[in-house]
Amino acid sequence: MKPRPMKPRRTHLTRLMAIWRSAGWPWRDGIELDLVAAGWATLTAGTGGHETVRLTDAGIRLVADARQRGQRALSAHDQLAAKMAAHLVAAGRVVWCELSLRARIAPDEALPGQGKASWRMARPDVFSVRRTTVENYLQPMVHEVKVSRADLLSDLRHAAKREAYQWLSCETYYVLPAGVAEPEEIPEAFGIWLLNGAADTGTLTLARTARHTPCQLPFSVWMALAQAAPTRMDGEPAQMDLADLEDLTDLADPADLADLANDP
Repeated sequence: MKPRPMKPRRTHLTRLMAIWRSAGWPWRDGIELDLVAAGWATLTAGTGGHETVRLTDAGIRLVADARQRGQRALSAHDQLAAKMAAHLVAAGRVVWCELSLRARIAPDEALPGQGKASWRMARPDVFSVRRTTVENYLQPMVHEVKVSRADLLSDLRHAAKREAYQWLSCETYYVLPAGVAEPEEIPEAFGIWLLNGAADTGTLTLARTARHTPCQLPFSVWMALAQAAPTRMDGEPAQMDLADLEDLTDLADPADLADLANDP
């Protein structure tokens, strides 16, 4: 069958990366039909009669090109977040980047009519837990990345945002390039990591340990984690088991392929 000319969309690029990392079981949906018709993927019959889907040479080139574009497009914020995530993975933690998590905010007693708690969506740059099977040992952490002084000061003015991070974690940290702020400018409850040098070649230093407050993850957070793919780094398996394969069709940008390709 001659490949049909087609311009790849975000969903196509994301699915191609998912196939690259998966056991190759077909989805049998419209996206996969597009990939096969365009010549980016192919269906192959196994010895047992079952079919698997694999990337063709054209599909591999397409994903590799998109990944390189995504890496070039990474901002200073993305680079520092990826560096912090890599450090946490190396320390044995399970890491997620840019999750959307529902957090509980206590009422502000200084404001009339604020008699009960409220809920807001928190989007920590890096969220992680210890790699353990004992719930009480998880010690969830939030690492919020700020690459400019203006961004940091804006964040510090929003108490509800900081409270959401603290509700989700036992320890909350700010990750900053050295010189952005002095430690005493950041509330004592928050820890501080400093980047010395450039994001790609510099080193991370723990300037202050966060205050530890025991907490347990609520069910809604567990569900969000179950539906999100953890960050993977070089040296981890490039192929996922079928049981671990997540639905990756909702990614919003081809730049996300940098994370999906296990490279910060």
